[in-house]
Amino acid sequence: MSFNSLSKLLAIMARLRDPERGCEWDCAQTFATIAPYTIEEAYEVADAIERNDMAALKEELGDLLLQVVFHARMAQEADLFDFYDVAAAISDKMEVRHPHVFHQQNPDGQSREDHWETAKAVEREAKGATSAMDGVALALPALMRAEKLQKRAARQGFDWPDPEGAAAKVTEEIDELREAATDEERIAEAGDLLFAAVNVVRKYGVAPEDALRAANAKFERRFRGMEALAQGEFAGLSLEEQEALWQDVKKSEAGKTA
Repeated sequence: MSFNSLSKLLAIMARLRDPERGCEWDCAQTFATIAPYTIEEAYEVADAIERNDMAALKEELGDLLLQVVFHARMAQEADLFDFYDVAAAISDKMEVRHPHVFHQQNPDGQSREDHWETAKAVEREAKGATSAMDGVALALPALMRAEKLQKRAARQGFDWPDPEGAAAKVTEEIDELREAATDEERIAEAGDLLFAAVNVVRKYGVAPEDALRAANAKFERRFRGMEALAQGEFAGLSLEEQEALWQDVKKSEAGKTA
């Protein structure tokens, strides 16, 4: 995007938010009402990448940029900050977090990864953080937030030394879920089980959110394959017949990748 294109976008948003000449819907929005759209647009960017659709990615990145512009415009109207303040802040942050790029080497002698985490910790402290858990966004998907909370705890030394300990905890949580007697207990134990499963996956160096997204896509693809094989009669089949179709689809996929 050229500077002129960016200026045009900022001008469009200013016009949309104009109390007298703007759009009634846009003028009525607040940070809170726009936030869900911001999250949705971020997911649509990820979806375009997952589908390797570059034309869609360009469009979705534009939609996501609009969300940044929208929030910045509302902040500007409240005399808080503007779009250029947002750009300046992230520019400064990136320079601080990448001393090996902008200052030739890390001034503290740390590795790039350690310096990155140290810099983020310093930033959190400057914002008044008092716990290692501070700053993990509540609006994150639960699976992703679980991983981030666990990583924060691990950097403080609170972590399983190996995957086996984390896996044993999953078995323990399965037993506790099985023994839960009330809905409230089942919800609590189910949450503990999922949290423990995230720990196991994390210990193997796998991002749980990425892994589950891939598993969702695989399940959907295979289920659609079963429906195609059943020719519209899938729901009427017995569980054994459905399982046979599942195995057929798996074998077909294995043959394609062989």
